[in-house]
Amino acid sequence: MLISDLLADHVPLAAAATVLVRRLGFPIPLSPVLIWAGAMTADEPLLALYALLLCTIAGALGDLSWYWGGRRYGFSILKLVCRITLSPDACVQRAQVIFERRGAILLITGSLLPGIGAVAPPLAGALRVPLSTFLVYDTAGSALRAALGLAAGFVFHEQIASLLARLALLGPTVTLLAGFLGAYIAYRFLRRWLFLRSLRIARVSVQDLDAMIRRGDKPIVLDVRTEAHRRVDTRRIPGAHPVNLDDVERTAAAIPRDREVIVYCACPNEASAAKVALELRARGFRRVRPLAGGIDAWASAGGAIDRYPSNVDSTGAPSADAASTKRLARNI
Repeated sequence: MLISDLLADHVPLAAAATVLVRRLGFPIPLSPVLIWAGAMTADEPLLALYALLLCTIAGALGDLSWYWGGRRYGFSILKLVCRITLSPDACVQRAQVIFERRGAILLITGSLLPGIGAVAPPLAGALRVPLSTFLVYDTAGSALRAALGLAAGFVFHEQIASLLARLALLGPTVTLLAGFLGAYIAYRFLRRWLFLRSLRIARVSVQDLDAMIRRGDKPIVLDVRTEAHRRVDTRRIPGAHPVNLDDVERTAAAIPRDREVIVYCACPNEASAAKVALELRARGFRRVRPLAGGIDAWASAGGAIDRYPSNVDSTGAPSADAASTKRLARNI
């Protein structure tokens, strides 16, 4: 029996297995499988509901493993997510910002956004979202993702059936699917490589930054982690100033362009720090560099660590608004 025939006889299980593998982090295309499953079950409503139920459960189980990873390892688990899912590192920062503004609703809406869906479950764990809240929102997001894919297959089932029949005449279906999968993974690798290449600007090592501080160079150190991240991880490099990514322009106005500026974050490949450094360079700063390894590398190397003071804003996070910018200007 051909594998394609075996899959056709077990559509709900095949679709659910694909969902589980995808949510565990393997970079395989999910939407085509859900659309195929919807087309194959178009004439059997009960089978379609069964497929929806299995896919929802599979997606929630896959996400739950990442949630517990976030609870156990904190924000460091996000680096692993970026590596194995081929998601651009900027998605981590983008997801954190959305989570701060929208909360657990990101587990629903994020399931439809490229890259964000992979980051949301471990981020929820790292931010200590209650398990009951996570299960409710994530299951809803998993159901929405599966329902949309299956519905698309149901609507276009005649066209999909015709397409599959034509593909069967061109050669073994397995070979075609393998080629499609290989091309998809290669495309994701290429996107990630281009992203990392765009961020390859000079970085400063933790040893060099420590030497600068000891010499009395007084570099301006900017912490560009999100407010939620700083609330969970209150560590900071002594003298560092919290800066929100959407407030870079105001911060730039308070910094002399002839000073050394070091930017750090806690994201994979220092993506957020590098982007802020690039933005500051575009505004005329020439002595601005991201810190290699971010706050984690600094702490691991034995660098001095301060904690953010208790005077925080209404969200419980260190303030990085206009008042913080004024303090930065006074301290320079």
